Amino acid sequence: MHTFTQKLTSLLNLFLQSHCPLCQRSTSQEICDNCARQLQKCQRQNSISLWKEPLPVFSWGEYGGIVKRAIAVMKYENQPQIARPLGQWLGESWLLNSPKRDSQAVVVPIPLHASKLHQRKYNQAALIAQSFCEITGLKLKLDGLTRVRQTQAQFGLSVSGREQNLKTAFAVGQEFRHRLPNVPVLLLDDIYTTGATARSAVQTLREYGIVVLGLVAVATTVKDESIQN
Repeated sequence: MHTFTQKLTSLLNLFLQSHCPLCQRSTSQEICDNCARQLQKCQRQNSISLWKEPLPVFSWGEYGGIVKRAIAVMKYENQPQIARPLGQWLGESWLLNSPKRDSQAVVVPIPLHASKLHQRKYNQAALIAQSFCEITGLKLKLDGLTRVRQTQAQFGLSVSGREQNLKTAFAVGQEFRHRLPNVPVLLLDDIYTTGATARSAVQTLREYGIVVLGLVAVATTVKDESIQN
């Protein structure tokens, strides 16, 4: 009987195997072990180097190489399952390294505009946030912010152009309109670059009287910790 059970388990595992979205190796997980190891090698040495005013930022990894590819595949090749391990690693790093890991906060993912959400079918930041909150135990508010204006792609725009592009792009969501949170908000996004998106979101929340603790991101392009946000 024991041998039969082992054979049945092996057979089921064979049918449950899928292909890693990054390398096409067979795997029963969101990504294969080899790609997971390669991704984890891109973890930042100092996740809190950007944790300073006016916008404290906590980032798990460096945006480049396989991390850049993983995020692109997740967003543009219909592979939302990649968000789960990315959110887990971000959450584990937050618990180990964040100067505010003992602070109570509600997590609010940066939203997509309704038209972009309809096109993509999912918001990668929201999926990462769900996994992040499973690890950290923080509460998730998916509708804390809403994107009320569709913006053009940020790529290729100057810093001032990015700021102007995102001006009045956000509004406070249904979650907070009638009842403000009694703890600070921790924003979450997949990538942190110039900070234009985050600053616009923070301004929207603060104008409504909502305290923002900072932003957590899977990866950042910022390498020099002396760069001001």
